[in-house]
Amino acid sequence: MPASRPLRADAQRNREALLSAARQAFLAGDTDAHVKDIARSAGVAIGTLYRHFETREALIEEVYRTEVDVLCAAPGELLDQHPPEEALRRFLLLLVDHAAVGKGMSSVLEAIMATDSPVFDDARTRMADALSLLLHAGSAAGTVRDDVTGPTLLRALGGICGMRATEGWLAEARQITALLFDGLRHGAPQAA
Repeated sequence: MPASRPLRADAQRNREALLSAARQAFLAGDTDAHVKDIARSAGVAIGTLYRHFETREALIEEVYRTEVDVLCAAPGELLDQHPPEEALRRFLLLLVDHAAVGKGMSSVLEAIMATDSPVFDDARTRMADALSLLLHAGSAAGTVRDDVTGPTLLRALGGICGMRATEGWLAEARQITALLFDGLRHGAPQAA
């Protein structure tokens, strides 16, 4: 639930504990985790959970949104630490890992897919924008081709990660992502 003013320190700790407990439960495969169990695991009362999240679906949505926030903050950090080409490679692998998190949460995410929540459209837009930033940086450095857009690359990764139901999919997805990355470097314009 958005607050009109910043949360007190104790309220912020409780919110973070709730999000962490919910994330752990969902990733562990406890797709039916009851809000009472999540509150207990976070060390707070059920009323505290409901002060922060009006419904279980609101909690699930916020867990997913937080995952996307962390993911989409990565490109700037990666560009600060690595050349553009390496930053792009690392972010592509982070996106594959994000799909693994999504696999663990897929059942609970279905609860918000049926709502009018913009969380998935927003996530796709933000991920595509992050890829566009990295592609532009790589193109400007002359290490990545300049004819691929962030949305197109995100669709390609969606195809790679769409095979999540198969055994050993994560290792295979990382290998295919490496091939995709090699293709992004092939035909790169040379920096002047």
